[in-house]
Amino acid sequence: MDSLKKIRYSLLTLATLVSAGTFGYVVIEKWSPFEALYMTIITLATVGYSEVHNLSDNGKIFTIMLIVFGVGTIAYTIGTMLQFMVEGQLLQLLGRKKVQKRISRLKGHYIICGYGRIGRKICREFATQPVPFIVVENDPQRCRILEEDGYLYIDGDATRDEVLEQAGINQAKGLVTVVTSDSANVFIILTARGINPNLFIMARASEEGSEVKLMRAGANKVISPYTIGASRMAQAVLRPLVVDFIDIAIGQDNIELKMEEIPVLKGSTLVGKDLVQSAIRQELDLIIVGIKHDEQMMFNPSAKTIIEAGHVLIALGKNQDIQKLESIAANK
Repeated sequence: MDSLKKIRYSLLTLATLVSAGTFGYVVIEKWSPFEALYMTIITLATVGYSEVHNLSDNGKIFTIMLIVFGVGTIAYTIGTMLQFMVEGQLLQLLGRKKVQKRISRLKGHYIICGYGRIGRKICREFATQPVPFIVVENDPQRCRILEEDGYLYIDGDATRDEVLEQAGINQAKGLVTVVTSDSANVFIILTARGINPNLFIMARASEEGSEVKLMRAGANKVISPYTIGASRMAQAVLRPLVVDFIDIAIGQDNIELKMEEIPVLKGSTLVGKDLVQSAIRQELDLIIVGIKHDEQMMFNPSAKTIIEAGHVLIALGKNQDIQKLESIAANK
């Protein structure tokens, strides 16, 4: 039986005992209900007040029984409530220490500031990869949702240096700020950039014209959900087949087909070969739709394009084939 059930059981037992004592004095001593209740309370509390009226022998026997059962019941109730409070505080303390240890071990992770609709969606996407991340949120209701969802989080204000440092910003790979206020996003970016100048920062823009301000504050990339949503709806009308294809390629519900970016590392057998010699299309049945190098994106590269270390291949194909190419590109 857990502590909460024990408390409910003991309180119910105590209420039953008080009712039984009141009823007993009414029946045995013919007292009024209020006098009987008063006598029952002072007897169970053992405060030592004198009786309301002189007790008969039967009343004295009933009082003895009430004291014997009542003292034990009250002691059990008080002990259960103390146990519940101590255990609750202890578990909370141990839980936070465990979380702090997990946070201290984070490296190369992402910090997500804000757990609204967009923040929650990002967390779900990261969790499917999986990508290590931690959420910073100061809204109590959203923190409870974070607790239920089982994500690592810090209850605090992301505009404060100590909160971001607690989230491991010096070891983080990137920060995503998606709070609803653009001014708060600007403060978060300025704070994060001041602590870690090399951090990749992505920000959400809620208002038109905020993109420039967020970029000036230090964001590497700014996304406007409203602009993207409007463009997506227009394209779904104008080019429905193209939109359907993109959904199939990058949609999270699609298990078979996947589009992924794959960095080519030094020592990989792909280095120095063109796309034909690499046999990516022939052996892995993958399509290379683009190659990124030195911040330049080459779309639909020709078959004679030479693969070099540092290139990032944008590949489209089945998940198991993508994983094979990732191993080859990483020289595993």
